[in-house]
Amino acid sequence: MSMSKFRICLAMALLACPNGPLHAAEATRPNIVVILTDDMGFSDVGCYGGEIDTPNLDALAAGGLRFTQFYNTARCCPTRAALLTGLYPHQAGMGHMTGDKPRLDQPNYAGDLNRRCVTIAEAVRPAGYRTYMAGKWHLTPFVNDARPHRQNNWPLQRGFDRFYGTIKGGGSYYDPPSLTRDNKVISALADPEYRPKEPYYYTDAISDHAVRFIDDHASEHNEQPFFMYVAYTAAHWPLHANDADIAKYRGRYDAGYGAIRAARFAKAKKLGVIDAAWPMSPQAESWEDVEDVKYEQRCMEVYAAMVDSMDQGVGKIVASLKDHDMLDQTLVLYLQDNGGCAELMGRRGDEDVKPRAEGPTLPPLAADYLQPEIVPAQTRDGYPIRQGIGVMPGPADTFAGYGRGWANVSNTPFREFKHWVHEGGISTPLIAHWPAGIAARGELRHEPGHLIDVMATCLDLTGASYFSEVDGESIHPVEGVSLRPAFAGKPLERKEPIFFEHEGNRAVRDGRWKLVAKGPAGRWELYDMVADRTEATDLAAEQPERVAAMVAQWEAWAKRAGVLPWIWKPAYRAVPNRAAARSN
Repeated sequence: MSMSKFRICLAMALLACPNGPLHAAEATRPNIVVILTDDMGFSDVGCYGGEIDTPNLDALAAGGLRFTQFYNTARCCPTRAALLTGLYPHQAGMGHMTGDKPRLDQPNYAGDLNRRCVTIAEAVRPAGYRTYMAGKWHLTPFVNDARPHRQNNWPLQRGFDRFYGTIKGGGSYYDPPSLTRDNKVISALADPEYRPKEPYYYTDAISDHAVRFIDDHASEHNEQPFFMYVAYTAAHWPLHANDADIAKYRGRYDAGYGAIRAARFAKAKKLGVIDAAWPMSPQAESWEDVEDVKYEQRCMEVYAAMVDSMDQGVGKIVASLKDHDMLDQTLVLYLQDNGGCAELMGRRGDEDVKPRAEGPTLPPLAADYLQPEIVPAQTRDGYPIRQGIGVMPGPADTFAGYGRGWANVSNTPFREFKHWVHEGGISTPLIAHWPAGIAARGELRHEPGHLIDVMATCLDLTGASYFSEVDGESIHPVEGVSLRPAFAGKPLERKEPIFFEHEGNRAVRDGRWKLVAKGPAGRWELYDMVADRTEATDLAAEQPERVAAMVAQWEAWAKRAGVLPWIWKPAYRAVPNRAAARSN
């Protein structure tokens, strides 16, 4: 169906419904709120084993379902592409990441959402849904120069009625770059439509706008259901958090990596989100080797405060739904874009570590100044940005990540991190809460699922039609399956394995078996996910026939989905038992 044809169909539907679009069917069609957080590990949320205070997410889990084997794609942009389109990221043009220099010779790696896909918003809007987004987009390049910004793949051009958030993938929480309202790039401090009660903090701004969209919808479009996508940047670096939230966690991480991992492991087993028979993966860093203990403790305190602030925002969203008597008829899905991040942002050891100046040393920036950089040179009030181990994170003039040791804690009990497709890189919680549509309360679902299933679920629950073509461009069929059967405790109707590839890291999950390789030259490893989801015992040498069959599955998918041998490095070779590249 072309774009012009589905607009005509929508107009006919509106004319046929005197009380509003598709009014008679609305009682059976839920609102849908998808909440995505950034660079968080499997065990960070309380109901998955963490010690961070997440009472609002925990309450959603207690009133709904937790999926224990749900997967993302191991990285920001590919996950967002898969989540919103129901396709593997390569099919949507996001085989790697966004960038100013796309691989135009390889359209599956263009780094720009293509036109052979439709977003959930584009799919459900013709079915009578209003569509809203607050938060991080990260699906198209954003060029920092005098050229007009190319907006063809911004949220309003991809199906959303309203948008407040950032086009880029990261930046200061106090002065986010590429901040945009609908199609206009704005300054956080010179936005006439948003005057926060407290100093500007991006996590709060995302939450506040999600609430605003719900409130406005209730007063202006209450006859229609809505789809809302809330994409927090928390807890992606930099480690920025409000002082009051940081204060809650002072001293909580003094015991170090090993003790916190052990506590999370024990709690996750007790909760049932991991099997008590699985061993914990090896510890990535030793607390005894930490040179600046106070700094390391502070990093995790700030990280926890960022997660806490996000959870407070979830509470605001749930409260708004309750206030408007919408919560029972709303499916809320919570998940994460990749595992904990071991990147060394701001803590490489080569930064020029400087103490905070007693006063501003640079001219202040104008309130309407548009911050262009992920890592700014200075704060708005004239303090230079400081990095390096020993620079205590949290304030606006600091910029760092929490490091490999704490990322290993976040990913308890699994191996590896963001980027890699071992379980630590791709395992996400999935909380599903829908009082009118999910009878179970506090139950677990152990069947594997993937981001590509979210689109299929939305189509199933909204009654929206998927498109075979838009404006003459053929659209890839949806790859995922609806999660609706799992909501009722029934098996999913998945006919194909689940596949992964990012930066040459690759895997296939077929039932209880997982085949995985690390890096373009890494050998294939085979794991029994029922007995050993922490990937402790590689069975590849014992089962060469199974390895060969699963390699063939992966290669057939890679060809169909347009996955290339990693194009920035030497090509991988799909040969079992090739010597592995084990570096991180």
